[in-house]
Amino acid sequence: MVSKPPAGDPVQDAPQVTPPQHAAAGLPAVGHTLRIAREQMGSLRTARTLLKVNQKDGFDCPGCAWPEEDKRHVAEFCENGAKAVAEEATLRRVTPEFFAAHPVADLAERSGYWLGQQGRITQPMFLPEGGDRYEPVTWERAFGILAEELRALDSPDEALFYTSGRTSNEAAFLLQLFAREFGTNNLPDCSNMCHESSGSALTETIGVGKGSVSLEDLHRADLIVVAGQNPGTNHPRMLSALEKAKAAGARIISVNPLPEAGLERFKNPQTPLGMVRGAALTDLFLQIRIGGDQALFRLLNKLVLETPGAVDEEFVREHTHGYEEFAAAAGEADWDETLAATGLERSEIERALEMVLASERTIVCWAMGLTQHKHSVPTIREVVNLLLLRGNIGRPGAGVCPVRGHSNVQGDRTMGIFERPAPAFLDALDKEFGIVSPRHHGFDVVRSIQALRDGEAKVFFAMGGNFVGATPDTEVTEAAMRRARLTVHVSTKLNRSHAVTGTRALILPTLGRTDKDVQKAGRQFVTVEDSMGLVHASRGNLPPASPHLLSEPAIVARMARAVLGEASATPWEEFEADYARIRDRIGRVVPGFEDFNARLAADPGGFALPHAPRDERRFPTKTGKANFTAAPVEYPRVPEGRLLLQTLRSHDQYNTTIYGLDDRYRGIKGGRRVVLVHPEDAAALGLADGAYADLVSEWTDGVERRAPGFRVVHYPTARGCAAAYYPETNVLVPLESTADVSNTPASKSVIVRLEQSPST
Repeated sequence: MVSKPPAGDPVQDAPQVTPPQHAAAGLPAVGHTLRIAREQMGSLRTARTLLKVNQKDGFDCPGCAWPEEDKRHVAEFCENGAKAVAEEATLRRVTPEFFAAHPVADLAERSGYWLGQQGRITQPMFLPEGGDRYEPVTWERAFGILAEELRALDSPDEALFYTSGRTSNEAAFLLQLFAREFGTNNLPDCSNMCHESSGSALTETIGVGKGSVSLEDLHRADLIVVAGQNPGTNHPRMLSALEKAKAAGARIISVNPLPEAGLERFKNPQTPLGMVRGAALTDLFLQIRIGGDQALFRLLNKLVLETPGAVDEEFVREHTHGYEEFAAAAGEADWDETLAATGLERSEIERALEMVLASERTIVCWAMGLTQHKHSVPTIREVVNLLLLRGNIGRPGAGVCPVRGHSNVQGDRTMGIFERPAPAFLDALDKEFGIVSPRHHGFDVVRSIQALRDGEAKVFFAMGGNFVGATPDTEVTEAAMRRARLTVHVSTKLNRSHAVTGTRALILPTLGRTDKDVQKAGRQFVTVEDSMGLVHASRGNLPPASPHLLSEPAIVARMARAVLGEASATPWEEFEADYARIRDRIGRVVPGFEDFNARLAADPGGFALPHAPRDERRFPTKTGKANFTAAPVEYPRVPEGRLLLQTLRSHDQYNTTIYGLDDRYRGIKGGRRVVLVHPEDAAALGLADGAYADLVSEWTDGVERRAPGFRVVHYPTARGCAAAYYPETNVLVPLESTADVSNTPASKSVIVRLEQSPST
């Protein structure tokens, strides 16, 4: 039976803490999934909806970007995917009456959990200048307001067009087309905050800023290294692939500051035996100190170089560049420095080396634990160095596997959502549409916040997401957003960003993945690209949450018509009426999408995009070869009495969407303001388990950034390290603390001191 949304925020003052679990999924996951789904959708709608998730004739899960095998399970979803679907397909509604009862000031006091639980937004809403609450507005008036503000700008570069990873290929292509026809490359996106470091490192080293493996490669690998990633919570369906690889003989090394249940044992709910016993996954757990990964991989590279016959000399000679400089730098790797940087034992690294040398086919997977540090780009380059040494790029069962978080974040970038577009892409776009795209670079996420803060940007438009909740330095970011003349959010549900507004604000409610999309040409579908470069269709099957919703492509098309007017020769109305016409144009602009519609019609499962290193061992870099790199080894130095904090998700969370207040695998129930600290570190700081502490970050600018009232949990973290959930701890991450090259916020390495505080 569908339950009502919470009337008030639940109390989180005293979370219950039990020992962490050592297995993921199983019966508890099934039970939790069904309970959440019934609360949001009811029993019949739950069955009707979940049985369409990730099916060839269904819709793509709005959660993670993990791919599906060609043969699908009846239940092709995980616990957290089901939560994402349930929250979108909910029967709860946020109507104009809700906004009339809740001023913006009231919404600003609510938690992200409470806001998200209220349900789907049903009508366009407008916050006028000087108003204290949103009021309903017609679509025509909403687009008129947008046009007024955009046309009044002194420069197109005073506008920012942000994209969330949920956005479809069709909507993303239209948004970047509109932005460039309008005259700006200000197209920040959520990639700037997550895998920008991966793209930067891979583009330089192998020539393609994406992963080079398929699911079949994972199943064929001899060795899989999972570094800086927690698939049990963030990409649960990946566990099935790891289980299958293990059954075929693969071994797994996990590299992480925290032990994670999903990498210890996976209880596969698709099989009776899996539900009961499960499968052990990790063969070697390297509990590394935060930020020590570059030092680890550098030493492994030195040891490989010193092992006779370990280097694939033919591959290195034929396909790589920069080997000598790299080998000289690797030769300088020092055991003592590496042990200090990593916190590992010598025997553990020697065991990892044995496993690397015994493997003919090695894959390295990673996520935010590698990408959100100052030295993330050289860290990922060092991972690539290890694979190149052994010839593990362009070989079946081997390669790089950056695991993307959001369901189409990779596709959005492929469609041109990028503040630094390639000239060849702009040339093709201009030729196709007869426009002149700007060639100067635009603003990424961090630079966009700085532009708002400094008065350089005045209009902020977000296609999905929760920008305020996802970004660093919360107080700075929120103050910057409030300086805008207009903030606009294309959304399905409420979040914190709707309560932190410019002088005027719009909420434009849109169809979700689960919703039927019917336009003038008939029923439509959209497409997405998964983490391994497979493109496929997504078709919603539920009646829309309200007759007043527009699809994302329709919103962009109507905005473009309102802003650009008759001066635009782009057929925006045609694109809104029939998304196949958008795909025709994508096929003529974006390499790999030729005959887009015909290929989708021929194979409902979609198609794989070309990947030169994987497919041909061809490396489209500046040198024409795969590049070894050599950079000084870096790792965080933490003053005595301080800890190195990583921000992370709970199990009841997807990105900034909070589904509940528990973190089942880590033993946390009923609260999110907890900080996980090693018992010996806590003892040295005089903090008992259950004590409350303020987290205060320390940065070179001397500004105090404080997150008060966190319950201390004694936890088996790496020594000197701590962990706490975002977005609550985003306030601690300085805006200027970013990764070199990629400019990604360094949210995984924040130096903090813990000051004892009273219980809140």
